[in-house]
Amino acid sequence: MITSTHNAHVKYLRSLCADPRDRRRERSFVIEGVRLVAHALATSADLRVVLYNPDSLRATPAGSALLDQLLSRPGCFAANAVAINAATDTRNPQGVVAAVTWPNLVPQPGLRLVLDGLQDPGNLGTLLRSAEASGVGLVLCAPGCADPFAPKVMRAAMGAHFSLPMRHDLSWDEIGAEVADLPVVYAAAADAAMPYDQADWNQPAALIIGSEAHGLSAAGMTLATQYLAIPMQGRAESLNAAVAGSIMLFEALRQRGGR
Repeated sequence: MITSTHNAHVKYLRSLCADPRDRRRERSFVIEGVRLVAHALATSADLRVVLYNPDSLRATPAGSALLDQLLSRPGCFAANAVAINAATDTRNPQGVVAAVTWPNLVPQPGLRLVLDGLQDPGNLGTLLRSAEASGVGLVLCAPGCADPFAPKVMRAAMGAHFSLPMRHDLSWDEIGAEVADLPVVYAAAADAAMPYDQADWNQPAALIIGSEAHGLSAAGMTLATQYLAIPMQGRAESLNAAVAGSIMLFEALRQRGGR
């Protein structure tokens, strides 16, 4: 059993948590907790290193089921609570942490979602979760976005990375090429004249969601062909980026009959 915080696997996991440069060099990221690790296994993700605490996992039925899978897998190592705490990003980890290779999923039919400079990891992860749930075929992360593989993003996305095609570290030229053949590129804007539910979401389309603080970038506005707003009552001037984006994504899903 691994007990030292200086163990090579502990240090490797911690470096992936802490440094985006290490995540890019290794093309790997860290997930924590029973639910996320079990989901990664169910989707045949490439788990490079797993540390688990047998006593912690045996405390719940879900943890026990996960433990049975880990015991027979290569690259999985028992560790005490001290070592796992040193390897993770949370204060109270659930007894399991893993390094996972970046998924490389093929784009699917459906809406293209462009995230324009979203810097809040929670918003970014929430939008990835909504995108996966609403059937988005490809997410494109524009310049200025938070690292989509940062630990806070992973926790908010709740496993969306394993089934949602995504491209990141893209230039606006590359994003423009991805959506060039689409008949419409929608963009969320609080002062737009068209309500989001009057747009035709049945046609091939992209949706751009701007940053929390600054809205759409100049490049995003250049790419957009139609602006959409969410009608509101009350005193709020705008909605959280993740909330606004999720509302529009599920309107697209509704118009498409839940396909």
